Amino acid sequence: MFADRKDAGQKLARALEKYKADRPLVLAIPKGGVEVGYEVAKYLGCEFSILIARKLPFPDNPEAGFGAVAEDGSTYIIDYAARGLSPSTIDRILKEQRREIKRRVATLRKGQPLPQIADRTVILIDDGIAMGSTIHAGISLCKNKKAKKIVVASPVAGPSTAAELSKIVDDVVILEKPLFFRAVAEVYANWCDVSDQEVIQILENLC
Repeated sequence: MFADRKDAGQKLARALEKYKADRPLVLAIPKGGVEVGYEVAKYLGCEFSILIARKLPFPDNPEAGFGAVAEDGSTYIIDYAARGLSPSTIDRILKEQRREIKRRVATLRKGQPLPQIADRTVILIDDGIAMGSTIHAGISLCKNKKAKKIVVASPVAGPSTAAELSKIVDDVVILEKPLFFRAVAEVYANWCDVSDQEVIQILENLC
C-alpha cells in the first residue's frame, strides 16, 4: 500500500537506482503517472517529460477500453475486446482520442515536442498498469523512435500483465503485483483524479 503518488514515486525511484548511471529519459503517462515519474526523475537526476497516450474507451462504458493510441499515432488494439465494434465506431473513437492527445500536448507540454528518444534508455512510467493498453502504445512509440533500451516501471500491475510486458521491453520494474488486481486505486491510501493544472505545476517545477 502506498500513501499517495508521491510516496509511490519515491519508492519506485529507489528500485530504479541501477539506471542512474545511464542518464535515462523518464517519460510519464498523464495524468496519474506524472507525479510518480517526477519523483523518479528527481531522484535519478535525469531528464523528465510526458508521453501522451490515450485509452480507447467503449462507447457504452468509458471506464473500460479496447486499446490505446499514442501521440505519434502508434495504436494498440485488444482484438477480443474490439470484436463487437464496427470499423466506423473504432475509427470515430480513434479520431476523438487523437483530438484529446493534441489538446494535451498543447496544454500540458505547451506544444513542445518529445525530447530525443533515439539511442537513449527510456523509463516509461504510469501510476499503475491495469490492462496495459496505454503502456503498450507508449512502448510502440519508443520503439518507433529507436530507443536504445526501454524500461517499464510502475508501483503496481497484475502479475500476468507484468509478465506480458517483460517479453517486449528490456526490463519491467513493478513494486506490487497483487494476485487479485482489479483497480489501481486499491493500492493507494489517498487516491484522486489529477487535473491539468496539477500536471502543469509539476512540469513547471522542473524549470
